[in-house]
Amino acid sequence: MFKRLILAFAGLLACSIANAAGTVPGFSLTPQFDLTGKVMPGCKLSIIQAGTVSTPQNAYQDSGLSILAPNPLLCDASGRIPQFFLADGLIKLRLTNSTGTQVFVGDNLLVVGPSGGGGGGGGTVDPTTILSTGDFKLNYGTGILSGFVRANGRTIGSATSGATERANSDCQALFQYLWGTDPNLIVSGGRGVSAAADWAANKTLTLPDARGTALAGLDDMGNSGRGFFAGTTFIFGNGNLLGSLLGTARRTLALANLPAYTPSGAISQVTGTANMQGGNVGSSVANVAFYGQNTSAVNALGPLPLTLSAQSFTGNAQGGTSTPVDGIQPTILCNYIMRIL
Repeated sequence: MFKRLILAFAGLLACSIANAAGTVPGFSLTPQFDLTGKVMPGCKLSIIQAGTVSTPQNAYQDSGLSILAPNPLLCDASGRIPQFFLADGLIKLRLTNSTGTQVFVGDNLLVVGPSGGGGGGGGTVDPTTILSTGDFKLNYGTGILSGFVRANGRTIGSATSGATERANSDCQALFQYLWGTDPNLIVSGGRGVSAAADWAANKTLTLPDARGTALAGLDDMGNSGRGFFAGTTFIFGNGNLLGSLLGTARRTLALANLPAYTPSGAISQVTGTANMQGGNVGSSVANVAFYGQNTSAVNALGPLPLTLSAQSFTGNAQGGTSTPVDGIQPTILCNYIMRIL
């Protein structure tokens, strides 16, 4: 069964989007225990935005992410946390007992899903087993897919950021991933001390721009460079820099791109005779008058010799210097990866 989608390259970046809901294993509908192994009735689970100290993140009672759940969530008498759903991505959880003593805290925990949310990308397949945050995905279409944003040079950010591609809290994981992976991606207002800080400040981050381009592998990709881009003019970056741009759709050849040549040749010698007698001249009065002789006088000349001497010539140097011309279409450089599981 062809279970894995091709990871490299199309124009959609993996990003959590509402309706692609999941949960965190080990917490939802699971009894919680204190450090001595005793069940904790009345324990509390706080749902917090990844990378922050205590900024709340919405949890929901339904997989469609439409009914808000309390935050923190309250355990029942058996210490069991009620079922809850989260937008796919990363999350921070803090568990305390009934008196508020912290028992567990974990940041950047993966939300596993989706769990069948309605609309767009809902389904029963866990996308985290196929693609991870930041992976490219092939798609035969033009619109937005649930769980993804397009690599079109627009921006992502929080719900109040004013981002142009997607402004939603579910893009936090991708925001932080791209912020740390590609320092050349523009952050509105400039980069702060961390990705988490810029996210919390409601800044936007510009997505990689793959519009109108093919995707190619970096020249080194963890190995020594192959040198395939040697001599190529880059619009931005170089052969070993993520996100570099090179190539053009059309190029006019310059004189230097033509091979050099010098025209030369020779005319071979030709010898023989020309018969000027009789009808070769013509017998009309007009012809005789034209040559200034009467017919009998011309005929008396007899055969005349005809000789062409051999001539050679050499022209001026022409053409160019055979300078190579770029043959690469508009291309953006990325990292080809293969899943190992």
